[in-house]
This record gives sequence, C-alpha cells and structure tokens, in this order.
Amino acid sequence: MTIVQAGKLAGKLVKQLLFPLRCPVCDDIAAPFGEKICPACRKKLKLLTPPYCMKCGKKLQSEGEFCEDCRRIRHSFVRGRALYEYESVAGCVYRLKYGGRREYADFFGEEMAEHLGSFIRQIKPDALIPIPLHKRRFRKRGYNQAELLAKALGTRTGIPVAADYLRRIRDTTPLKLLNPAERQNNLKKAFIIGENDVKLKTAIIIDDIYTTGSTVDEAARVLKKAGVERVYYIALACGAGI
Repeated sequence: MTIVQAGKLAGKLVKQLLFPLRCPVCDDIAAPFGEKICPACRKKLKLLTPPYCMKCGKKLQSEGEFCEDCRRIRHSFVRGRALYEYESVAGCVYRLKYGGRREYADFFGEEMAEHLGSFIRQIKPDALIPIPLHKRRFRKRGYNQAELLAKALGTRTGIPVAADYLRRIRDTTPLKLLNPAERQNNLKKAFIIGENDVKLKTAIIIDDIYTTGSTVDEAARVLKKAGVERVYYIALACGAGI
C-alpha cells in the first residue's frame, strides 16, 4: 500500500468515526462498524425478481409478459427495471427524500450496480439522466435524491451522469395525490432540455419510485424529441402490477 492509499484509507476511517453511516432500513448506526447496512436489516429488503412485466418491470401477480398498464398504455421508454418491491423500502425512500438521509443513496447505487448491472450493460447507455426537481423544491430539500442515486450508480458502472440534461420548469403537484389521468395532465410541459450540446443516442432515466410511469414517460418523450433514440429507466423501487 502506498503512502497516498494509506492516507486515503485513514481519512475514510476518520470520516466514518466522526460521521458513522446509518442503516437505510432501521436508520440506526449501521453495525458492524464500516458497513452500510445491518446484516439483519438487509434481509428485509425484497429484490424485485421474476415474474415481472417485460416492459415496465413491475412485479406480476398473474401469468403473462406484461402488466395491465403496459397492455393498454403506449409508453415512451423502451423498457425499465426497478431494484426493490416498494413495500419493503417505503420507509427508506421516505427518509432518503424527506429526511435528509443522503448517505442511503451510496448503498442503493451499489445495489443497483450489482443486481441490475447485466441489464445496464446490455443497454450500453451513453448517460444516466436523473429525474430533476423543480428549483423551488430543490432549495427546500437541498438535494435531488434521483441525482444522488444516479451518481452512486455512475461511480460503480463508469457511466457518465448528465444531471443537467433535463430540467423541470413546473413545480407539479405530488403524484401520490393524483389519479392516473390527473398525473398525465399534471406533467405536461413539466420538463425541458437544459443541456443539448452533448448528443446522446441511448440514455437511462433514474428515479426513486416508479408507479404508473407518468413521470418517466413525459421525461422520455422530451428526451426523444431532442434526439435521444432509445430511452430506458431504472428506479429504486416500484409497486406491483397485475
């Protein structure tokens, strides 16, 4: 080990001592020391495994290739996957978004790279594009959880993160308060291209939760209009389909 490497390791240990990582599941200091999640808590996370919709990635409760939504809706994205079943990470996602637990993103980005790595490699994306927050909401929260996830994933996969490629110009109503039809109308003209000097052929949208797909669809529509040929998505979690 070189002096530089030893110095970096020492700095990392000091940082962990001063600012110990919190487990994303129980929110206590992760144990044993140096871990990002408690071993017992890891077992509570439910990876989204087959059978899942071959279009949006939702867990299927019945036989078939596609969920009911994807049989009736023409999505703007090619295909998408999520890492976890939503119910198993609902509390984690809430604290990541609203509780200031930015450190959760590093663990989840690591898990995305491990469990969704083969899917990502097949796509061969030019960039990861996080769903942006409106500037008013960004100022209030202080960060964009989708951007944190994208950067953590990008660090582990070597894929560039185009955090400014897409901008949100409308401070839309939280989707959980709206029905599917209202969600689509709510997101119309919510996004614009913020950085078009970089030409992308294939991109993966990154978000925390996938529900009906309204947000991802609108973002994908704007990206395709700007010349991106193929748009996929990856989310931290999504609910079940039928």
